[in-house]
Amino acid sequence: MKKCPLTQLDLFLSEISSSIALYLPVNGTGKDHRPMYVRYTEGVRYSTALNAVRGPKDFFLPQTETLVQFKVDGKKIEIIDPRTEHEDFVIFGVRACDYKGLDVLDRVFLSDPIDSYYASRRDHGIIFTMACTRPAETCFCSTFGIDPAEPMGDVSCYMTDTDLYLDVKTEKGAHALSSVMHLLTDCDSAPVEKQKTQIRERVKALPLSGLSTDKFGKGTMEALFDDPRWESLSEACLACGTCTYVCPTCQCYDIKDFDTGHGIRRFRCWDSCMYSEFTKMSAGQPRTTQMQRFRQRFMHKLVYYPTNHQGMFSCVGCGRCLSACPISMNIVKVMKTLGEENEL
Repeated sequence: MKKCPLTQLDLFLSEISSSIALYLPVNGTGKDHRPMYVRYTEGVRYSTALNAVRGPKDFFLPQTETLVQFKVDGKKIEIIDPRTEHEDFVIFGVRACDYKGLDVLDRVFLSDPIDSYYASRRDHGIIFTMACTRPAETCFCSTFGIDPAEPMGDVSCYMTDTDLYLDVKTEKGAHALSSVMHLLTDCDSAPVEKQKTQIRERVKALPLSGLSTDKFGKGTMEALFDDPRWESLSEACLACGTCTYVCPTCQCYDIKDFDTGHGIRRFRCWDSCMYSEFTKMSAGQPRTTQMQRFRQRFMHKLVYYPTNHQGMFSCVGCGRCLSACPISMNIVKVMKTLGEENEL
């Protein structure tokens, strides 16, 4: 275990950034000052707010990215791979829920056939996680077996009133810290163990700590798919897609071609299963109603994904959808409603 005095935190971040690209959550300029991940530059201040507006997914599955370009000259077509070797980079301050979200994405994009775009970024990414000393009332990560007191990552960090504690977990983490070892000292882990105990006690006291997954997962599709309560749950849904765009585990995307006037740029961009155009084919739309699209989103999180991935749910309880939904319809309400015995 290492530690760095908070009085030297800015120097610590500055020196890491001098040898490797560093990204961290920084308070925004809007009314609510919600943090966003930005690249570190002198004067940037780390935000201790619980969650950035969007998680680290953006670094590995960008909202928009060019896949390939085609240069057309008469009947000649040149195929251009726009990828270049990515530099190593550090993401500092990732919470346990968001780190688990990357595990969810890994099982999709690193399974055969491997998505080489995603894989390259994962190879170069180094993640410094941060324990959650003040979980929010919208947090329910413990429902999915996530411990915010053990955030894992390449380096696990803990912040007290006076110090930043660092627990190196991987060789990648050790490499990222090599340039700042002169700022770190060996230390006892007692303050960290005390903080872990406090965090776990706070998690138990959260309003959603008793939320259960017992009625969901593998083997529940038949009972849940035709449940009549989907109709009432979906009635107020605006199909805005906000929940999918702030979610750290949503992975749907579309691929399109754009005519630049001198060639074709093929790109992919995030999509949402909540949209009426999603998966539309020449034969029509397989999910013709908003209820069906609403059901698809939550069945994937709670039934389809765990059925195909050894019981792992594709929700990590970060609470972003609870805060972002304009009509306050979210996965917690779905779980509470469908988790009850249907005696209608």
